[in-house]
Amino acid sequence: MALLSLGINHLTAPVDIREKVAFAPERMTVALAELQDIPAINESVIVSTCNRTEIYCDASSDCSEVIAHWLTEHHGINENSLTPYIYHHSEQEVARHLFRVASGLDSMVLGEPQILGQLKDSYDRARGDNTINSILDRLFQHSFSVAKRVRTDTEIGSNPVSVAFAAVSLSKQIFGNLNELHALLIGAGETIELVSRHLKSQQIGSMTIANRSIDRARLLADQIGAEAVPINTVTEQLVRADIVISSTASQLPILGKGAIESALKQRKHRPIFMVDLAVPRDIEPEAGKLQDIYLYTVDDLTSVVDENLRGREQAAEAAQEIVNLEVTLFDQWLKTHQSSDHIRQLRDSAELVKQQAIEKALLQLAQNADPQQAMQRLANEITNKLLHRPTIEMRKALQQGDEERIQLLKSLIAPDPN
Repeated sequence: MALLSLGINHLTAPVDIREKVAFAPERMTVALAELQDIPAINESVIVSTCNRTEIYCDASSDCSEVIAHWLTEHHGINENSLTPYIYHHSEQEVARHLFRVASGLDSMVLGEPQILGQLKDSYDRARGDNTINSILDRLFQHSFSVAKRVRTDTEIGSNPVSVAFAAVSLSKQIFGNLNELHALLIGAGETIELVSRHLKSQQIGSMTIANRSIDRARLLADQIGAEAVPINTVTEQLVRADIVISSTASQLPILGKGAIESALKQRKHRPIFMVDLAVPRDIEPEAGKLQDIYLYTVDDLTSVVDENLRGREQAAEAAQEIVNLEVTLFDQWLKTHQSSDHIRQLRDSAELVKQQAIEKALLQLAQNADPQQAMQRLANEITNKLLHRPTIEMRKALQQGDEERIQLLKSLIAPDPN
């Protein structure tokens, strides 16, 4: 029995290689069925995300090369073009790798939580396709509990490491509960999209997307349940905005100090938290001097992100200690499980010898053989067959002077004192 995994990820392969071996969700069932057709494979799980493709197997022998060949054949690519990027793990290193992946220690963004959900999806798919049994079931369930423990016992996921997430986290620090607040988001690019999704996850009361392309603004607004407006209406929108986050490609400021000051008067000086993520800046820096305006720039947040990343790196050391301990625990379970299989196989072999001998004895008795002689032959046959292999091994041990093996073999055939 061999626990093994192989794959590529963002650390070992460029994106043009990763995309060639990615598995489309609708093709996963077929891929798992093909994997299971490899004679040595007992169980299999395929993990496929934008940053990694990995195959986990329990097999009767190490068939990593066969799996690698299947992977290239399945995707129709040259095996030599993929081989330099593939990593292999076996036995307890499979558990160590998976536990690191589940905990976000192997991610492009250290500590990111999305990979855990992706692993659970891969596990569920394999279960649905009946390619998981006791070994991989235990391995993946253990990885989920390790990830939960890492999240609970370390600070690896507590500090934002993207400016979009940092902006939303900062707004939550300032206001606390966001569910009665209104956010004005200026722009509709990737950064603002991330900001909007983070705000939605924090249950922001309402949002408005202001953009030069109203169609692009509507597209994003429809996805997150927001309102879309033209960018030339931002000064009007400012009056009801408790949070303003801007990220456009404008070469000139979109919000000036005067417009912001006017909005504050209409708001009766209720504070506005503003984050300018644009370069060049969208909000005149002088606005930060106004009372009741809390203005942060991308540089302010970058320093926060850098500090948080250092905090995550320190937390990663503690997380790795948890992973190492859990690998030892899983390895102990695996050895116990495997030893049970070996013991069962040993007993099955002895049972077969016994049944064959009984069948012969019954046949002799049916042919009117002497019962005492039949019983004697039964005992002799069982004894000879069970001692055949130990006798051969004892001779080898005696010839080699292997005292430890000699004593072990003696203990196996010694009479039970009870």
